[in-house]
Amino acid sequence: MVNLVNMKRKVANTSLFLCTVLFSFTACVPAKKFNASQLALQSVRNDSASLANQVKQQKNEIAEMSKLANNLKQTIDSQDNQIALQLKQIEGLNQNISDLNKRIDALANDAANKQSQLSKSRQEYLNQQKRLEQLQALMDKQKKAIEDIRRKMTNALVGFKSNELSVSIKNGKVYVSLQENLLFPSGSAVVNPKGKLALGKLAEVLNANPDITVDIEGHTDSIPIHGKYQDNWELSLARSASIVRILTNDYQVDPKRVIASGHSQYDPEQTNSTPEGRALNRRTDIILSPKLDELYRLLQTPDMP
Repeated sequence: MVNLVNMKRKVANTSLFLCTVLFSFTACVPAKKFNASQLALQSVRNDSASLANQVKQQKNEIAEMSKLANNLKQTIDSQDNQIALQLKQIEGLNQNISDLNKRIDALANDAANKQSQLSKSRQEYLNQQKRLEQLQALMDKQKKAIEDIRRKMTNALVGFKSNELSVSIKNGKVYVSLQENLLFPSGSAVVNPKGKLALGKLAEVLNANPDITVDIEGHTDSIPIHGKYQDNWELSLARSASIVRILTNDYQVDPKRVIASGHSQYDPEQTNSTPEGRALNRRTDIILSPKLDELYRLLQTPDMP
């Protein structure tokens, strides 16, 4: 722009100079000098035309440069918009990455918690499995012990008839059922000699196996009793108590192992509507079972953490 202004000033000065020279030549100088002046004027005019062309060219260049500058500005603005859009996209991606990292952390924590719960559950399962194995071992041991008791009692009482006594296993216990005709006279709680002999055989097994607990249950039929005892409750209790005394006093069975009870007519083995059924119901059950202290302790022990 400065060059253009200088060129305009130069053209103006040249024109002024030409006018002055022309005036001087027409007024004062001869023809030869006038011709020289004309040549000089023509040269100046040519220079002026050249300068004008240069000015025009400069204007065109300036216009082109302005156009290029405008295009460049538009390109820069477009790139700025693209950069802003990319920055926004990057910000969105960073937010997505942050959200994904949070989700990964949450999943990792959840996985860690589940792994901890799984480990705990597995340990609990192993503890339960171990406990079940211990229980099974104790139950197997108890079953074997019960079978041993049945065998020993059967061998000890082998000399007695089946209508006098029986040995069986019920509800995980050994039942030695002694009929009234072996133990007592009718309506009495006094044990007869043969009954006492049977109790002596039974006591030998009990004393040789101190871990056996003894429940003695007296039972009667449904026929009301008359005489010494008020009713069948009293008779059944008196009979079980009589057997306890013989076992503990005469045969030295530990009294702490023995429990006596009477059930009267309310736990019959057979129907009370027939003589045969009533005969079977008039019995004394001596119920034998191994001590279950170890099993009870295991059942009452809380699960290991």
